[in-house]
Amino acid sequence: MGEEGVPLHYYLGVLGMPGLTAYFGLMDIGQPKEGETVVVSGAAGAVGLVVGQIAKIHGCKVVGIAGSDEKIEMLKSEFGYDEGINYKTAGNMQEAVKKACPDGVDIYYDNVGGEVSDGVIMNLNFHARIPLCGQIALYNSKETPTGPRIQPMLLTRSVLMKGFIVGNYQDKFPEGMRKLGQWVREGQVKFTETIIEGFDQLPEAFLGLFTGKNQGKMIVQA
Repeated sequence: MGEEGVPLHYYLGVLGMPGLTAYFGLMDIGQPKEGETVVVSGAAGAVGLVVGQIAKIHGCKVVGIAGSDEKIEMLKSEFGYDEGINYKTAGNMQEAVKKACPDGVDIYYDNVGGEVSDGVIMNLNFHARIPLCGQIALYNSKETPTGPRIQPMLLTRSVLMKGFIVGNYQDKFPEGMRKLGQWVREGQVKFTETIIEGFDQLPEAFLGLFTGKNQGKMIVQA
C-alpha cells in the first residue's frame, strides 16, 4: 500500500502521470462548470477514466467514447459516466454525439483525434473548451490524413483549443496530487488497470494501446 493508504500501483495511474494529466487538462483548460456537458474520447484509458470522474465531481454530464460495448458498460456502471458511444459501431459520429449530447458539448477532452474528434467538434457549443491531450488515432498513420477543416467551427463559436503535456504543470504537481489523493480516499475517484504478465510481453502491451486492448492503465508485471 502507498503512503496515503492506496495500492502502490495507483502511483502509475490515478496518482501518477495519467491522473495528473487528467486533472490539469480538465481543470486548467477545460474549467468545468456545473451543468455543462463533457465528452471524453479514449474514455476507458488511464487518463479518460479520471477525467470523467473529476467532471462528475464538478456537476457535469459526462459522455465517454470508447471502442467496445464492454468498455461503455464499465464506464457507466463503475466510473459514473452518464452516456457512452462505441465509436466502432456508432456509424456517423456527428449524429451519435448529437444524440448523446442534445444540449451540445461544452468541453471536449481529446485523447484520440481523427474521425472521432471530427464528429465531436461539429457539436461544440459557443465558448466550448478543448483540452488537447493526445492524437493516438493518428500516431501510426503512414500518410498525413486530411479531415474536415475545423478552424471555421472554432472561430464562429469562440472555441478555445489548447494542447498540453503534463510536464507544463510540473510546479503544480503537489496541488494535483493532494486533490487526487483526497478524492481517492473519499471514494470519489476510482481506477482500474490491465495487467499483462511477463517482461517479454512488453511489445504486445505497447502495441495493445493502439488497438484499445487496455482498460485503464496498461501495466506489464515482470
